[in-house]
Amino acid sequence: MPSQGLESAFLASRERLLRFLVARGAGDSAEDLLQELWIRVSNARSGPVAAPESYLFAMANRLMIDRYRTVKQAEKRDRDYSEASGGTVPGISDAPSAERQLMARQEAILVARELEKLGERPAAIFRRHRVDGLPQKQIAAEFGVSISTVESDLRRAYRALSALKESLK
Repeated sequence: MPSQGLESAFLASRERLLRFLVARGAGDSAEDLLQELWIRVSNARSGPVAAPESYLFAMANRLMIDRYRTVKQAEKRDRDYSEASGGTVPGISDAPSAERQLMARQEAILVARELEKLGERPAAIFRRHRVDGLPQKQIAAEFGVSISTVESDLRRAYRALSALKESLK
């Protein structure tokens, strides 16, 4: 069972954690990192933590470092691939093949169906956050719900889509 103390500490420190992530350079990704932190905290199977707030800030810092490394590795991989493949070839389209486009459409339909299963509000909240890029606070105001409700709906959507992803492997 997840540590209720750690979840409570997260909820009490949410705004400070968000400011911390923004101050560390997360920018538009701060809400996403905070959501990832919440998922890790809520799924954690740990015993009591002596200093839960310090623990949460350390986790947030590690998430920032991981995100930074992931972005840098992706940039390097893309740069290396472009250099190795000679970049864009004149007269040849960089657009995905018809097969890849069809597969992407089929996956988009499956994603839409999974979101529909969650209900109207969770699906709409997910789209407003992930597609439209709105911060959770603004979404909460728009839907007339608390931020924790928005986080809960997003968590449900992420779990459903994660399960879908696993089933497609």
